[in-house]
Amino acid sequence: MNHPNINTLPDGYQPSSDLLADKIILVTGAGDGIGRTAAMTFAAHGATVILLGRTMSKLEQVYDAIEAAGHKQPAIYPMNLEGATEKDYRDMCDTLNEEFGQLDGILHNASELGDRTTIRDYTADTWKRLMQVNVNAPFMMTQALLPLLEKPEHAAIVFTGSSVGRQGRAYWGAYAASKAAQENIMQTLADELEGVTGIRANSINPGATRTAMRAVAYPAENPNELKTPEDHMPLYLYLMGQDSRDITGQCFNAQ
Repeated sequence: MNHPNINTLPDGYQPSSDLLADKIILVTGAGDGIGRTAAMTFAAHGATVILLGRTMSKLEQVYDAIEAAGHKQPAIYPMNLEGATEKDYRDMCDTLNEEFGQLDGILHNASELGDRTTIRDYTADTWKRLMQVNVNAPFMMTQALLPLLEKPEHAAIVFTGSSVGRQGRAYWGAYAASKAAQENIMQTLADELEGVTGIRANSINPGATRTAMRAVAYPAENPNELKTPEDHMPLYLYLMGQDSRDITGQCFNAQ
């Protein structure tokens, strides 16, 4: 496998309207921000989307929006990644297997930002919480769901990277460390699965995007000057659909 360079969406890429027809795709952090937009977009391209998040009311709003748009009926899987255990993920695999029989894709989008402070002042409890949500959860979830991802001929796992995960930066603490770990899990997984299964793993760094998390991190920034989650969706579709079936172990920038 090639060492990962930083990639971008192929020039002129246009996803077909039925790119994800008959695909079952799980989106974590689907209640708002990029996760909500990705879930809506995947559904608009034919997928049955499983909406995972911790806030039921937000998930229900996304569910209703997908149904109102006339797309395939989604599913809701409420889960708090902070407290989820190995058994919870095994149970999740059993439930999804009974309901759908396979899984064609996972978008690991859910993330905690944590404190913007020095390593010296970083609290251990916050550090552990971020590692649990941003690293341990995607690891345990992916591990538990691999049997479902192996059932279709091709499946995609898309992790969410960050520039601070590739080059640490002051005051980003556990978030930066957790994103570095997530990129590494992606690369390790891709290397292990390539040629053995039809599963590919890649990551997307969305960059500065108009989301609630970004507003917390950069309160002085003008959100109207930022790209929206919708702007990034061609890349999310590309990596989730068959057009990228020969690409694995790669880091992508959305902008």
